[in-house]
Formats: sequence, structure tokens, C-alpha cells
Amino acid sequence: QLEESGGGSVQAGGSLSLSCTASGYTYNSNCIGWFRQAPGKEREGVAAIYTGGGSTYYADSVKGRFTISQGNAKNTVYLQMNSLKPEDTALYYCATDEGIWPMTRIQALGVMAPADFGVWGQGTRVTVSS
Repeated sequence: QLEESGGGSVQAGGSLSLSCTASGYTYNSNCIGWFRQAPGKEREGVAAIYTGGGSTYYADSVKGRFTISQGNAKNTVYLQMNSLKPEDTALYYCATDEGIWPMTRIQALGVMAPADFGVWGQGTRVTVSS
């Protein structure tokens, strides 16, 4: 089970830090991804990390502004979001699956596929006002 936290409302240019905490296990060799979905839009993958080796992926829309990292406790992954824009407003989900396969697919396709992640959290809302 995954639980997201840290969402909220900020003005454009502000920052938020989201957390994704796993219950009952640690991220030893998992791919953890952050997705977002704005009203009327498809779910979009924005960042991913493979905890077995540390490789990361960022969508072009967030590159240079968002940072994904794993916490010292090994059951939490963070998404630091800086220089937020109104278009970042969405419901943010974290998702995970074991092994390197999801990250291999991301690197091959250049996009995060929701179907490659089997366990999902309930989401946390981020609202950025102009």
C-alpha cells in the first residue's frame, strides 16, 4: 500500500515536497513513479526512480524543476517540486512495481506508462495559482 502526502496550494514560483510512503515493505529494487492527472486530461508520468541503482527519469515538462529521491528509511520516495507553474496543478499519484523492468521501458520509450506500475496510491492534490 502506498500513501502520498505533501500536496497543497501554492502560488506560481513556489515549492512543494511530496512524499510516497510504502506500508509493510521497503523499496529495495523497485521502480517508483510519480504521475499526475489534471481535470479532463490523461494521466501523465512526470518522474521515476529505480531504487536498485538510482537511475531517474523526468518528463520534459518538469525537467530542471522537479527532483525525485529516495529517503534514508528506504520506504519513502520524495518529489521536490520547485518553480511551480499553474499548469502543474493536478492530482499527483505515486506508483511502484518491483524490478528494473518499468525503468527499462521508460528509458526505451521515453515516456512512463501507467500500465507498467501495479501498485498505486490514492493521490494528493497540488494547486498552483497564478
